[in-house]
Amino acid sequence: MFQIFLFILFTAGNSELLCNSPDLEISYTFCDATLHTFVFNITPCTMVNKPVWNVVLTWIPRSDINFLKIVFKVWFDGARALDWKEVLCRGADDEYAACGVLKGETFATTFDIKGARTMFPQGTYTVIIQGFSDDFEKNMLICLNFTIIVKQEAL
Repeated sequence: MFQIFLFILFTAGNSELLCNSPDLEISYTFCDATLHTFVFNITPCTMVNKPVWNVVLTWIPRSDINFLKIVFKVWFDGARALDWKEVLCRGADDEYAACGVLKGETFATTFDIKGARTMFPQGTYTVIIQGFSDDFEKNMLICLNFTIIVKQEAL
């Protein structure tokens, strides 16, 4: 059984190791220099047997979340592999728990990431996740830069 570390981050710029196992390593840092209160945990720390990753996320946003656009970019060994954008909150009839959270209010959620859908080749992945409070991507709420190293291909 591999240990997973839980971090509460109040400063930007330092890379934080989320997990490390014989087949996988995940770390992240904030993209900006703004102070954050943020907790992120992922289990299990493996790619073996196409796991379902359980994610725990706690965040205190620095502004109200009436509108939330997520920009998700992935690079594999330095080449762009994915560029995806999605508006999660529009201010009316929103289905996500983060929608409507107020500045300074604690947002806590859990969700699963199903790794079984994709075979991840061995290599280094850079994943940038940005959250914006406007559709023009001018007001960034949060930006995370994940480094995922797949040390051996999943079975």
